[in-house]
Amino acid sequence: MYRYIKRWFDFLSSLMAMLLLSPLLLVLMILIRIKLGGPVFFTQERPGMGGRVFKMVKFRSMTNERDAKGELLPDQLRITTLGRFLRRTSLDELPELYNVLRGHMSVIGPRPLLVKYLPYYTEREMKRHQVRPGITGWAQVNGRNLLNWDKRLEMDVEYVEKLSFGLDIRILFKTVGEVLGQHDVLEVSSETVPDFDDYRKQNQSQEDAT
Repeated sequence: MYRYIKRWFDFLSSLMAMLLLSPLLLVLMILIRIKLGGPVFFTQERPGMGGRVFKMVKFRSMTNERDAKGELLPDQLRITTLGRFLRRTSLDELPELYNVLRGHMSVIGPRPLLVKYLPYYTEREMKRHQVRPGITGWAQVNGRNLLNWDKRLEMDVEYVEKLSFGLDIRILFKTVGEVLGQHDVLEVSSETVPDFDDYRKQNQSQEDAT
């Protein structure tokens, strides 16, 4: 039953949050425009419920600096002081409220990952796409990006299987604690966490070698 009313909770809560946070959103937009220039928002295609692709919106946190070949520099070289602050406080995620309002995302659910990862999920891991992806989720309040990929995806599936109002409330309160305490935050995840496709390819290579 909760699965059917969850969308209404998402719509109303995201609408209220956007209205209440509009002054903060405006200030952040101005700061990003001044410090980083345009565009203010970063958009990227991500798979949502049923694997349907949508454009996720976040506040921009990196410059567009490129090397002599015209290729973007590594994330570590492009993230700014403001960008690190936005990521450390999770303020860069606030524009995703728009995605929730549109029905692309939920407030709580498995984080939407990259489209290029789709061929590398196991059949069980694909269950994470049976619900709308979330701004925060079960894996995010239990280690975030510090979890290895297998554990992280298993927690996503556990969320889908145990979805309930009580679980969402628990995640919501834990999220507030995580954000305020700034626990388990990787400002640039690529510094320590490999891309999922590379992770699976490496594991497959190791299995083939044994």
